[in-house]
Amino acid sequence: MNADAVNNFAVFADILLPALVAGLLVISTHVPLGFKVLSRGIIFMDLAIAQVAGLGALLITVLVGEQAPPFVTQLGAMILALAAALLLMRCEQLTQRYQEPLIGTLFVLAATAGILVLAGDPHAGEHMTDLLSGQILWVSNEQLVSSAAITGLLLVTLWVTRQSRTMFYALFAVAITLSVQMVGVYLVFATLIIPALSTVHITYNKRRLKIAYALATVGYVIGLVGSALLDLPTGPLIVWTLAICGSATALVVKTQHNYSV
Repeated sequence: MNADAVNNFAVFADILLPALVAGLLVISTHVPLGFKVLSRGIIFMDLAIAQVAGLGALLITVLVGEQAPPFVTQLGAMILALAAALLLMRCEQLTQRYQEPLIGTLFVLAATAGILVLAGDPHAGEHMTDLLSGQILWVSNEQLVSSAAITGLLLVTLWVTRQSRTMFYALFAVAITLSVQMVGVYLVFATLIIPALSTVHITYNKRRLKIAYALATVGYVIGLVGSALLDLPTGPLIVWTLAICGSATALVVKTQHNYSV
């Protein structure tokens, strides 16, 4: 094995492999949650909750400092995300007609609050980029271990409480908070919506779930490898590879559907 091959393998093992594990953890919860979001017609709820969770993390950074323990940052983000989720659940109980405008308003308020919180901070641009695009390449082993444990609990609880509307909102907030810290707002939205939307015409649920998981995984792998080879921002590139894989999947599914009809 030559030196270049050794170096390439080292890059994969040290950076890309942990990033891929982080992506798989996000995919595991976001694909089934995306199905629920799409069926409920609350498409932008994930974007709003992700932005609120990011705002919570920013507030901890400002109040405690950039050296705040990850657990404290995660807790602050989760508390704010849970509050937002409960607010949206209450709004859904009061009126479904205006649910999407309320979700959009929440997103705008959280996004602009983040800008106000960071006003005067010399690293404001860097913080906002991290919030939106994420830092998937720099996820730590400790973060992966804790995220894997929480993700396992989330998946079990999602299955057990799959008919509960209240638990859906709470678990959704926890999953979004966990993923936003690793992959950023853009990837959270893309991972939730693109696989679900691309497979919407598949009527058999188990088959749809498998295909959605597969296209999301392929999208992450291609995006991660492409970002390493092309030296491009990882989060945005994965969003694009997810979109391309999703479009290709939707085209194949539509073609098969038309053929069978």
